[in-house]
Amino acid sequence: MNIGSASKQSSIPSKTIRYYEDVGLIKPLRDTNGYRDFNEQDVHKLNFLGRARALGFTIEDCRGLLGLWEDHSRASADVKEIARGHLSLIDAKIKDLSGMRDTLSHLVDTCNGDERPGCPIIEKLAGNGL
Repeated sequence: MNIGSASKQSSIPSKTIRYYEDVGLIKPLRDTNGYRDFNEQDVHKLNFLGRARALGFTIEDCRGLLGLWEDHSRASADVKEIARGHLSLIDAKIKDLSGMRDTLSHLVDTCNGDERPGCPIIEKLAGNGL
């Protein structure tokens, strides 16, 4: 099948599919005319990658997970290690976002929001105070 059909079946944009090919995540066959020729296994890989990327896994994590998916003698511990590492990154991002939210919430609460020019939000962004 061509890239358009693979895109439709996997819900992955053609541009992303080309990128995945460029970085070596998928390797569709080529017809004699040079066009990509995707098979059902390629579409399964694209669906796998789409779900992994939706969970925020990096391209390198996806490479590792895809390799483990294809390795039927894999150890689930190897899969868990990748997922656990990603979960740690998500937890760190949540902590950072929570801190940003607290700071911004405080600034919004302390801003009068009236006609006067004084504003702690602007002061903080300018590096003056708070």
